[in-house]
Amino acid sequence: MKTLFASTSRGLEELLKKELEQTGAINCKIAQGGVYFDADDKTLYQSLLWSRLASRILLPIAEFDIYSDLDLYSCVFNIKWPDIFAVDNSFVINFVGVNEFIRNSQYGALKIKDAIVDHFLRHTNERPNVAKQDPDIRLHAYLNKNRVTLSLDLSGNSLHERGYREQTGKAPLKESLAAAIIMRSGWKITEPLLDPMCGSGTLLIEAAMIASQIPPGLHRKQWGFFAWKGFNPTLWNELLFTAKHNVSKINTPFIGYDNNATVLERAKQNALQAGVGDLITFSMQDVTQLTNPLPTETVGMIISNPPYGERLESEPALIALHTALGRQIKQNFGGWRLSLFSGAPQLLDCLQMRAERQFKAKNGPLDCIQKNYVIAKRNTEEAITNSTMPATDFANRLRKNKQKLEKWAAQERLECYRLYDADLPEYNVAIDCYKDKIVMQEYAAPKNIDPQKTRQRLFDIINATMSVLELTADQLVLKTREKQKGKQQYQKLGQKQDYFLVHEYPINQRKTTFWVNVTDYLDTGLFLDHRLARKMIGEMSAGKDFLNLFAYTGSATVYAGLGGAKSTTTVDMSRTYLEWADRNLKQNGLTGKKHRLIQADCLLYLSQADEQFDLIFIDPPTFSNSKRMNDTFDVQRDHLKLMSDLKRLIRPNGTIIFSNNKRGFKMDSIGMQNLGLVYQEITNKTLSLDFKRNKQIHCCFIIKHQSL
Repeated sequence: MKTLFASTSRGLEELLKKELEQTGAINCKIAQGGVYFDADDKTLYQSLLWSRLASRILLPIAEFDIYSDLDLYSCVFNIKWPDIFAVDNSFVINFVGVNEFIRNSQYGALKIKDAIVDHFLRHTNERPNVAKQDPDIRLHAYLNKNRVTLSLDLSGNSLHERGYREQTGKAPLKESLAAAIIMRSGWKITEPLLDPMCGSGTLLIEAAMIASQIPPGLHRKQWGFFAWKGFNPTLWNELLFTAKHNVSKINTPFIGYDNNATVLERAKQNALQAGVGDLITFSMQDVTQLTNPLPTETVGMIISNPPYGERLESEPALIALHTALGRQIKQNFGGWRLSLFSGAPQLLDCLQMRAERQFKAKNGPLDCIQKNYVIAKRNTEEAITNSTMPATDFANRLRKNKQKLEKWAAQERLECYRLYDADLPEYNVAIDCYKDKIVMQEYAAPKNIDPQKTRQRLFDIINATMSVLELTADQLVLKTREKQKGKQQYQKLGQKQDYFLVHEYPINQRKTTFWVNVTDYLDTGLFLDHRLARKMIGEMSAGKDFLNLFAYTGSATVYAGLGGAKSTTTVDMSRTYLEWADRNLKQNGLTGKKHRLIQADCLLYLSQADEQFDLIFIDPPTFSNSKRMNDTFDVQRDHLKLMSDLKRLIRPNGTIIFSNNKRGFKMDSIGMQNLGLVYQEITNKTLSLDFKRNKQIHCCFIIKHQSL
């Protein structure tokens, strides 16, 4: 009788204990990350051949206390290594743990290697080879404080490597975890099994192997015990023969769907390698169109590992997918049972179903959850009627806004407008329409708000938005808006280069046309709240020299040019945005020397420029790092200095349109009077219907010389 240790993924220890007991193991004791058990030779081989959950099975060789690195060397040297493996076998050491004198695992492994090699040299005059790749013998050393446990790895490569899966998809489940998911689902081997997002087919293959009584180790070609002196090949071959002879023929339907033909081909090959290729039907189907392939009276089990992402850009698509999955399952699989494994519990909430059981598990470093459901029997109409919309108040407000603003935008001939702007405080997002794209900007929550609660609310908002606006997954773009410092506003979020054209108010019977990009930057290239100010510029610019400062992508310049400006000058510090402005000007037929683009710090330009203009539009940032003004610019603190420079650049009969986004901005009346400038606030005139709710989205002023 030998004492062994079977390791497994965290959270699967209890399942592994039951499995080992079924193979004949006794005195099973759960430890963190595995199970200790006693076994005779037959049970030892049975556990290796049949365990679907173990990662490795280790045979402890020695256990001892050490108080120096010399102790480690001496204790290992004194083990009778030729009784364990031959000198012509290669070996490798896996060392885990540190203490005050073994300060890194490589050093610990080196001391053990030296001791083994020296032992063989003394007793055989030969030395074994160390091989990091495909060694004949694997040894595991575990150091806990001063206690070392040295074990022989009977597995070789990890037991989750069954030998059938040569090709996988992007994020494959380990075979051992897939087997655990099957066991925890409650699936019975006589029930039909469906995986609507099967990927490389691991869940279905593991289930089919369980039903067919195919040992998970049957297709492995190499084992860690082959080079072990204690290996009994006769007993092993008898167990292999019996296992092959006892494989069952079954009629259980196994069905796998995926929307990727290449991945499905991999799944078919994997199933053939596993010996279950004739049991599983793989076919193309999009999960959003999932239907029941079996007769109405047949009930079975759905098991799947839907995709889950950690990047915000993937959330709209994933929420859409899970929402569609829940809808299709409830409509088409009444009476069935469902088990889903996910690293994002909030996504499972999109199913709008209540789980009867749930389990925790690890998928690599990720904390995951498995939820089991019973799908109620209902007809299609009931499924739709009884489903509840998350964030009901938000959904109702968005629906109301949509009805009102869609009609208004069509009358105004606008293709871009705001649908929702944090109308309800608890749903703190802005939602903008750019043709058929919807951009949702989540305002970052305060740090004292529970992140889980914030994330769940965001999921609810996305889900409701997609439902109310009837969007597909690729129509919704999600961004998080935080305070931007320095050059952060210019940093890219993506590299999709997905530019498209949109139209705004016509000027002189010509459409204003702009390139926008809703994915790659925090902003899209078009500030929607400034459209009436832009229109005003177009109406005021005929025959005038126009200056656009902090110009961004030059949309105000386009209005001025189409409005008949004598010349336009566009200034911004960003090369990216100036190139964008150049594209916008050319798109609208505004070319030639009279349309200048200048890359410069606008504050430096203002202080140094010696030319004059008839119409100036300036929309400075609320705060910015700058090479002057003590290295920072604050629009409230520094606006008089700005006005002093602007006064020098504006002709006596000229007009300045000054806008900014600082909440509560107050013009310094006395300072403006001392500068000889008069101003009129026109904020209300520049707020169109979709921004009327948010009176502080920006402020806007007309400024002229005092004498006029």
